[in-house]
Amino acid sequence: MPIKPNDLSTIRDLLRYAVTRFNTAKLFFGHGSTNALDEAAYLILHTLKLPLDKLDPFFDAHLLQEEVDAVLRVIEQRADERLPAAYITNEGWLGGYRFFVDERVIVPRSFIAELIPEQFSPWVSNPDKVTNILELCTGSGCLPIMLADAFPNAQVDAVDISTDALAVAQRNVDEYELQDRIKLIESDLYTNVPEYKYDLIITNPPYVNSGSMGKLPPEYLREPQIALAGGDDGMDLVRKIVAGAGKRLAPNGLLMVEIGNERAFAEAAFPELNLTWLTTSAGDDMVFLVTADQLQ
Repeated sequence: MPIKPNDLSTIRDLLRYAVTRFNTAKLFFGHGSTNALDEAAYLILHTLKLPLDKLDPFFDAHLLQEEVDAVLRVIEQRADERLPAAYITNEGWLGGYRFFVDERVIVPRSFIAELIPEQFSPWVSNPDKVTNILELCTGSGCLPIMLADAFPNAQVDAVDISTDALAVAQRNVDEYELQDRIKLIESDLYTNVPEYKYDLIITNPPYVNSGSMGKLPPEYLREPQIALAGGDDGMDLVRKIVAGAGKRLAPNGLLMVEIGNERAFAEAAFPELNLTWLTTSAGDDMVFLVTADQLQ
């Protein structure tokens, strides 16, 4: 039944409608929100240009018809097109940082981001001595921006094979005014990377195995597939990253790789390495660490 004028006049009305609409459409929530209520609240507040953390004061505010119409367009776009909310609002949040995003990059999400504010303690004993960081598969540039903040003496080289992704990353680097500390490099992994010795090599590469790729929800299929697909076992790029890291790491350097739910495949791919698994909010299976000594 079509919505009539005045059927929905307050944020409370729109929130209820959006939650029902999202649940009926069986949307997938994995790009920031974890449920229909949080996603609906975020989209409504963003569309109305209200503070994202203050829903209650506006619950029963009556909206202008053009405001209702604008919110309804966003709700229908999310439900009908299965477009991730970040692509609708052109923003993604990670670790309290806001990043510009569009369909040229995957929506920012990383368990490594949880470890950056702690400066990778206890593995990095003196953060002030970290002067060179390499970040591979940078996408939107979210991790190098966080790394530059956490390691104030470091220069960060951020690499991606996609010119489209690097254009988005440049916009974010410019917004955070980190042009002097973050260098963006178009490269197939190490191919065009300077012959530096890096204290840290950080990467959240494509790692989804082919079996899982075929089961991804529609929201993930709206993202650049080159940034997700990791081959039969998900380790195609990870193998190349590990193989090349030994030549690029400083004597006490560290390699950290995010591999999502692929721990079994990672351990099978590197039986000769005693991978160290770092603790994140999702457990001890998402990020592994290898030292420079192990790679010699």
